[in-house]
Amino acid sequence: MGRLILWALRARWGLSAVVMACHLSGLGVIVTELWLSGLLGRMGTEWMSAISRIAIYPTLGALAGIVLAVRDRDHYFSWLDNGRPPTPKEARRLLNLPIAIAGRALAIWLPGVAIAGGLFAHEIDHRALPTVLAMFALGAFESAGLTLLIVDRMIRPTIPMVAEVLGGAMHWSSTVLNRVVVSWIVSAAVPMLGLITVLADPEAGTAERVRTGIYLACLSILVGALATSALARAVAEPLRLLRRALDRIARGDLDVQVPIGSTSEIGRLEHSVNELAANLRERERMRDVFGRHVGPQVAERALSGSADLTGELREVTTLFVDVTGSVQLSTGLPPREFVATLNRLLATVVAATEDNGGLVNKFEGDAALCIFGAPIPMPDNATPALRAARRIRDEVLAAAELDIGIGVARGLVFAGDVGTDTRLEFTVIGDAVNEAARLTGEAKRVPRRILVSQAVIDAATAAERANWQEFETIRLRGRLEPTICWTDTVEIPADPDADRITPTHSIAETDSTPVDHATEVTQPERLRPTPQPDPAP
Repeated sequence: MGRLILWALRARWGLSAVVMACHLSGLGVIVTELWLSGLLGRMGTEWMSAISRIAIYPTLGALAGIVLAVRDRDHYFSWLDNGRPPTPKEARRLLNLPIAIAGRALAIWLPGVAIAGGLFAHEIDHRALPTVLAMFALGAFESAGLTLLIVDRMIRPTIPMVAEVLGGAMHWSSTVLNRVVVSWIVSAAVPMLGLITVLADPEAGTAERVRTGIYLACLSILVGALATSALARAVAEPLRLLRRALDRIARGDLDVQVPIGSTSEIGRLEHSVNELAANLRERERMRDVFGRHVGPQVAERALSGSADLTGELREVTTLFVDVTGSVQLSTGLPPREFVATLNRLLATVVAATEDNGGLVNKFEGDAALCIFGAPIPMPDNATPALRAARRIRDEVLAAAELDIGIGVARGLVFAGDVGTDTRLEFTVIGDAVNEAARLTGEAKRVPRRILVSQAVIDAATAAERANWQEFETIRLRGRLEPTICWTDTVEIPADPDADRITPTHSIAETDSTPVDHATEVTQPERLRPTPQPDPAP
């Protein structure tokens, strides 16, 4: 059936053949009814000549229909012959084709009904004339309805191309409701009205009525089965494809494209499902791109639109990482090699932070600010931050490419969006951020390269606190109160010649003295040195 429809669509005579078949089917039903009901026998021995005269108009009408159908083929499908997509005007015109051809078929038939009634009036009893007129009128509606259904099915392969031009366009003549109504008219209403017409014929005998009734009942069953089957298939198959597509979308598979097969409500639903999949794909792309710039948690917060954009106060743990001697390192390495080295460090920071539930809030040149406890609250944000700090230091030490300092602090901060209506940025503002940055500068000069404030140690679990020891008490720049600093208990190989981890790209290779932008501050006041064990007695 599909191949036959494609042939009729592409062949120059395909549309006219379809229209002609519909006209002949209606005429065949009428002639069979006239014969079975005995009307032809009542015309006497000259019924053949009378039928010949009556057939003149149907013949002329059929020829006119063929010529017009050929013209319609060139008018409506020229873009298909040229191998190009239709223009919006051509696409809208194509959607009108079924109703236009069906309306024209009815316009050709109705004058023929009047002409046939006038000719039969001279050949049969006037009491049977209403029966003849009713038969021809029902044949006209049967032919027009069948034409509408078949032409609508015929243009269905072109609907995807029409949808690409017009989107989810719908046409009133091809809605599911209209298809159901037309199918019922063709398969049930017209045959039953024909049966009523025959039974109402006062001149028909019992035998003629019985055999005409059987014929119309069989015709109704056959046409009804075909029409119902076609209608059910036209509805069930797209719905099955839609169900499968929605199941794939529900499982997270967004690479879904449903073929649009009609301009009915189902076609609009197919278009909507495609739009849904496309919008979800775009949302995921935006989430991915956005998440790469601001972090997945902030991206999710912004895309959902459920969070308060003014922000809120949160108790968070902040972790600051900075590279030692980055200025000298950048001048001693080619730019691409320096950036590649820096990216490997930042990849370590991101992996360690996100694996522990934190957020890398921003990169500041060769430094990174990581947050634990915002925008997603964490019952314990100190322990994951300490674990992340140790992991970052260990992996950087193992890579032996860069030297870093890590500072970790905890406190109440503002966590939310700052900026304007056209440009927002999620950030944290508070003393804990400043303290972590100051600790980072000091951590570059301690053997283990990590300094942690007392508040972080107090909030961590007992198992994590066992990995840390008090280092010294210092007064950080810009802070009035002294800060008790802790560092971890990891064993760092002793180096009598230096107190820092030596990177692969040694700063000593340059002529200048190492100066780091984060440590160009006045030396803090050491208030209490690291506790030393008592000398042996």
